[in-house]
Amino acid sequence: QVRLVESGGGSVQSGGSLRLSCVASGFSVSEYCLGWFRRAPGKELQGVAVSSADGSPYYADSVKGRFTVSRDNNKSTLYLQMNSLEPEDTAMYYCAQKPGRLCGWTVFEYLRVQDVTYWGQGTQVTVSS
Repeated sequence: QVRLVESGGGSVQSGGSLRLSCVASGFSVSEYCLGWFRRAPGKELQGVAVSSADGSPYYADSVKGRFTVSRDNNKSTLYLQMNSLEPEDTAMYYCAQKPGRLCGWTVFEYLRVQDVTYWGQGTQVTVSS
C-alpha cells in the first residue's frame, strides 16, 4: 500500500535551516505529483510546495525564495530544503501525494489540500525567535 514517511524536522532558531525528507513506497514516485503541506497551531492545513512528476516546482508565496522542493526518483524520496526559517514557519509538515503526474491545471489547484490522495504522518518543525 502507499506509504509516505517524513523525517528531518526539529527545533531551530530564526534564520536557521532544516531539510525534510519523505520516503515513498507502494507506488511509482516518477508517475505522481508530490508535495509538502503544513498545519500551524490554530490554523488550517495549507500547501507549501509541490513537485510535478517531471520535477517542476510550485511554491506558496510565503516560502518563495526560502524553500526548495526537489525529488530523487531513484531513491523514491521527496525533499524540502528550508532556509531562513521564521517563527511563522512553525508547523507540522506533511508529505502528500496528489493523483496524476501534474499537481493541477491552474495555479489555484497546485497547492489545494482537497486534491491530496495520501498523507504521511508528519514531522514537527519549530522555529524560535
